[in-house]
Amino acid sequence: MVDSISTFLLSHVPSYQFSCYGGRTQRPKLGSCRFLANEFKGRQVCSTPSRARSQFHQFMVSPIRAFAMEITKETPSYSEEDKIPRGLNYSIDTGFQISSSWPPANKADNPKLHNPLLRQERMGCGWLGAIFEWEGVIVEDRPELEKQAWLVLSQEEGKSPPPTFILRRIEGMKNEQAISEVLCWSRDQGQLRRMADRKEEIYQSLLGGFYRVRTGSQEFVTTLINYKIPMALVSTRLRKNLETAISMIGFEGFFNVIVAAEDVYRGKPDPEMFICASQQLNFIPERCIVFGNSNSSVEAAHDARMKCVAVASKHPIYELGAADMVVRALDELSVVDLKNLAVIDSAEFESPEPEMEVEEEDERDSFPSSSVGLDDNFW
Repeated sequence: MVDSISTFLLSHVPSYQFSCYGGRTQRPKLGSCRFLANEFKGRQVCSTPSRARSQFHQFMVSPIRAFAMEITKETPSYSEEDKIPRGLNYSIDTGFQISSSWPPANKADNPKLHNPLLRQERMGCGWLGAIFEWEGVIVEDRPELEKQAWLVLSQEEGKSPPPTFILRRIEGMKNEQAISEVLCWSRDQGQLRRMADRKEEIYQSLLGGFYRVRTGSQEFVTTLINYKIPMALVSTRLRKNLETAISMIGFEGFFNVIVAAEDVYRGKPDPEMFICASQQLNFIPERCIVFGNSNSSVEAAHDARMKCVAVASKHPIYELGAADMVVRALDELSVVDLKNLAVIDSAEFESPEPEMEVEEEDERDSFPSSSVGLDDNFW
């Protein structure tokens, strides 16, 4: 930097020696001098010795260099990166780390949309979808009829009746999933389909086609329709039975998507139903809100990276504390509550935390060996 300032100052030093080449006046280099021949014709010209030139150069450069050094001392250092040679991958420790991809991309954004208003609407918290469970949220749940249907099926198939804790475990599962994985009655696909259909027939006969809408469900669904919020209905019931029940309670045409037992392979606590509903709604999972009535619904929703509102229909409120919000009825909610749940937060940007891998210790390291080693020289 001193050399550059010195060069700059030397370039502005007034000079009284010039030479002419082709009609142009040029500034000569320091220490060299050429005179016009016509001005000194017949006169004696004495060239400056080399030692004199070096003294002149030292006389002119030394004060300028000292002045340049004074300027550089007063000039503050604006960036630490200026001190690092270019081409070397050095990093500066500033005390905090800034991600190279900041700001992170908004998953709700769709660059393919040419309408900027629609694109901005997608990025706002008002762009959300609602996923409702059927039993326990829209209509009243009948767990006693579900239990009785399993007991009747076990008697017809000659199986031992399932205990109460097993019946609680299979709540929300598909019939085939419960029969093959929990009850372990059969592994044959034909037998599973036959027993699952038979169990559904027993339940529908016990129900008698009577459905009771939960308090506040119709009002809340109507409010979402007025705000043009897409809705989906998920259930492990057969589609024909589900559509018949929807028409009987007057909810026909309310839901944009219906996910029934034929559309998924597994029920809760697997998030397959909710993921299928969000895909059919064309919403990212982070912008979908699930309305369930059990801890298995909360678990499945969180596994799908969705928010969950638990409705305390058959479980007390204190047992549903894992949900993002717990209500007794849907009419306690407002659209503002849904927007607060769907607001862009860290859960939408951050990648899922890596799970800690626990290495199992070798049994030989965990437990002391009971065998006693003997020296070969002992014998």
